[in-house]
Amino acid sequence: MAVKPSEPQPFTAVLLCNLGTPEAPTPAAVRTYLREFLSDPRVVEIPRLAWLPILYGVILPLRAAKSAAKYATIWTPDGSPLKFWTERQAKRLQGWLGERGHRVKVGYAMRYGSPSIASRLDALAQAGANRIVILSAYPQYSGTTTASVIDAVNAWSARQRSIPELRFVNRYHDDRGYVQALARRIERHWRENGKAEHLVMSFHGVPERTVRLGDPYHAECQKTARLLAEWLQLDPSQFTLTFQSRFGRAKWLEPATEPTLKKLAKAGTKRVDVVCPGFTSDCLETLEEIAQEGREAFLEAGGKEFHYIPCLNDETDWIAALGGIAEQNLAGWATKA
Repeated sequence: MAVKPSEPQPFTAVLLCNLGTPEAPTPAAVRTYLREFLSDPRVVEIPRLAWLPILYGVILPLRAAKSAAKYATIWTPDGSPLKFWTERQAKRLQGWLGERGHRVKVGYAMRYGSPSIASRLDALAQAGANRIVILSAYPQYSGTTTASVIDAVNAWSARQRSIPELRFVNRYHDDRGYVQALARRIERHWRENGKAEHLVMSFHGVPERTVRLGDPYHAECQKTARLLAEWLQLDPSQFTLTFQSRFGRAKWLEPATEPTLKKLAKAGTKRVDVVCPGFTSDCLETLEEIAQEGREAFLEAGGKEFHYIPCLNDETDWIAALGGIAEQNLAGWATKA
């Protein structure tokens, strides 16, 4: 008589979800990544019949090689910085929760690229996960990012017969631990390098119409900036909130980061420090667009000194904050012995 294999022991999991990255800094790999990313209707809210010919006929043929060259400037021996830091965060979060007595498995996934959300959820479900916290790497909620993660989880769920219990962490833009970790990161930079005349807080941009349609992203960025300025004891003349990464012809949130840097330089500001509070891991948008292109724009406009303050990455304060956020969303589930 055949012996029925034993069922896996149920467990609780946390899945940290970030945006994604190409597998390599090559035109082919970047084209594959951009095709998935820019095909998401959450990212580009243009009717498919109008957008797809532009994507396949113009954007992918022209942009892949240019983007690959930019990725090559930030690539490390460990590969993509975003993937490296996200994996590190997941490992350290596993350790932090374990030290607190939680018996949970922590993994990470990418909304676009590898490892995909679906593949990681498949692996967790097959291993016995019956409760999963989906922890977004985006502190500020947006339909273009956070909602897309939810879409991917729901698409996976639609194919399952037995669906684990799911909880979604949609935002933590005003979480005390997150804001404190940002402030301490900046304060340490100032202790080691001195303090600039002006701090620029650069968030990823979105089209202005998303705000009119009800997206809370703009308001949540403003609140993060206000709380961070209060923690750092900055008055309004000492910092500026800006938005980066504009794409296409639509009107995007303003003020834009690069024009602001040029304006500050032309107005006589000798040194600026730039931090990107909306990114929890360093990536192309921080290391190339800000630390390289932003620096060049400021110095060419007459500025004398430019400092990019790295993202939270695997800072101890940030892992503790991330752990606190995870704990709040694990409440009520039996995760301790």
